[in-house]
Amino acid sequence: MKKTTKRIIIGVAAFVAVICGLSSLVVTKENEYTLIMRFGKINSIKTEAGLSFKVPFLDSEQTLPKEILLYDMAASDVITKDKKTMIADSYVLWQISDPILFSKTLNRSVSNAEGRIDAAVFNATKNAISTLTQNEVIAARDGELKELIMSKVGNSMDSYGVKILMAEIKQLDLPEDNKAAVYERMISERNQIAASYQAEGDSEAKKIRNSTDKEISIMLSDAKAEAANTIAEGESEYMRILGDAYNTPERAEFYEFDRALEAAKTAMSGSDKTLILPKDSPLASIFMGEEN
Repeated sequence: MKKTTKRIIIGVAAFVAVICGLSSLVVTKENEYTLIMRFGKINSIKTEAGLSFKVPFLDSEQTLPKEILLYDMAASDVITKDKKTMIADSYVLWQISDPILFSKTLNRSVSNAEGRIDAAVFNATKNAISTLTQNEVIAARDGELKELIMSKVGNSMDSYGVKILMAEIKQLDLPEDNKAAVYERMISERNQIAASYQAEGDSEAKKIRNSTDKEISIMLSDAKAEAANTIAEGESEYMRILGDAYNTPERAEFYEFDRALEAAKTAMSGSDKTLILPKDSPLASIFMGEEN
């Protein structure tokens, strides 16, 4: 009987020891913080992944997300500097930067944090867009608007142990009741801009054509003058060469005879082979068998 009682006591003690051992283990994952609570207050915090221990039955544990969280904000109306209403649909990437401060100010609640984030980012978005006209808002969608919103958010969430990593508008639209009118106005404005660019281009093209035509006219005039000078110089040189070649009476007589043959050849090139020569022509003396 004593042995049986002893075995039962040992078994119960072992069971209690196992339960206490398991209850004292704390497993912290890579993507979370683990808060060790004692009587409702934070006793310690585990920020690194792994196993740790707590006091069984006295300590409790609670986890908070350590990874980057996405908060999708509801679409809301914003007003531009030129009093145009637009609908902004935004999202926020955020992270718990100080789990102790987060727990104290937001009661360890992610939903409470999202409520604060919603208010802070909405106010920043509204203030940023209110400094820009509608056209400037549309033109700033390639990054400038996001930077402006982030500058307005600043460190407003630091006091809650929350860090805003990114706040960006994923969709920016117009209210349905004035969307058509705004589109028509935007098309009209861009048509006016296009017409202005077209007029400037036509004016510039006309200037270029006039300038080019003037340059071509000057170049042609210069070229013709140079060609005329070259021809005159060539003819002068030709006459000088002829003068040098026939500078004696015999050569001059031969030259005249050669010219007479060329003239006869030209005159008899057609169908009429009749050649009329003056009596004193050098050719006449040849054809008549006479010698000068």
